[in-house]
Amino acid sequence: MRIVGEDTELRPCVATIGSFDGVHQGHRFVVEQMASQARKKGLDAVVVTFGGHPLQVLRPDLKPQMLTLAEEKVELLLQTDIDKVALIDFTQELAQMSANDFMRIVLKEQLRVEVLMIGYDNHIGHDHKGFDDCCRYGEALGIEVIGCEEFPSVPKVSSTEVRRALLGGDVEIANDLLGYPYFLQGKVVKGFQNGRKLGFPTANLQVDDCKLIPENGVYLVRCKMENGKWKLPTVNCQLSTQFGMLNIGTRPTLHNGRQRSVEVHIFDFDGDLYGADMRLEFLHHLRKEKEFESLEALQLQLAEDEKACRELAGKESFHF
Repeated sequence: MRIVGEDTELRPCVATIGSFDGVHQGHRFVVEQMASQARKKGLDAVVVTFGGHPLQVLRPDLKPQMLTLAEEKVELLLQTDIDKVALIDFTQELAQMSANDFMRIVLKEQLRVEVLMIGYDNHIGHDHKGFDDCCRYGEALGIEVIGCEEFPSVPKVSSTEVRRALLGGDVEIANDLLGYPYFLQGKVVKGFQNGRKLGFPTANLQVDDCKLIPENGVYLVRCKMENGKWKLPTVNCQLSTQFGMLNIGTRPTLHNGRQRSVEVHIFDFDGDLYGADMRLEFLHHLRKEKEFESLEALQLQLAEDEKACRELAGKESFHF
């Protein structure tokens, strides 16, 4: 277990527990209720979550793709009004722990939880215990178990719905559900270098295999470098963010094989980005990936795509 926050000392606390993949608006609704309870009681507010998705251990054959990797999830959670995140490694041993044992050993003894807030559809332990059982266990352990209100949203906000939207290319819908722009991040690595030959040089982003990548196609994105700052010694650039045109796919017109790539053409930028850390925030989906009859036809389409992206970037406020 790892405790993350400005102050990592464990004190009596109010806590909530869940996978919180994506830290979407429904998650934050629960977290903010928990934090409000903690302030009223004069206790710390702690989110208990897992480094990976439980299905990665329980059903590795499914290979669930994450909306947020562990560090991304912690970053988003700490932007709420909580004090700490308790990040637990989900192991086979933990998966076999009953709800009663988990509440006693992890919540009571290790984390000093005095009040546990449970979401309306939360279940704990390998025995999959819900609210009523947790209340009964909590009473015996000295943990007050309280329920939180259901997020007033139609349609329902869930990680499943966010995934469905992203896999269909509907990034605007996904962003509305999340409450922030979905993002990919990683290091810039060498790619096939075809973009430069076509007049649209790109930075090829290496993304963690566990991170969900949206549907193949062309997107308007906002590019951020090294925690929001363009700290590149070879580039004279004062902006922390810039817009770009992102292509996700296998480059069918160029016949480079079936390897999927994430490549961004950053507007009004010229410099060496290899090895730099970059975050790409999805703002708009222009079109799906397609194969063109010639390189000339592809170049014409890329020019149209860039024009459309620039117009969108100039007109939209992108309130996130």
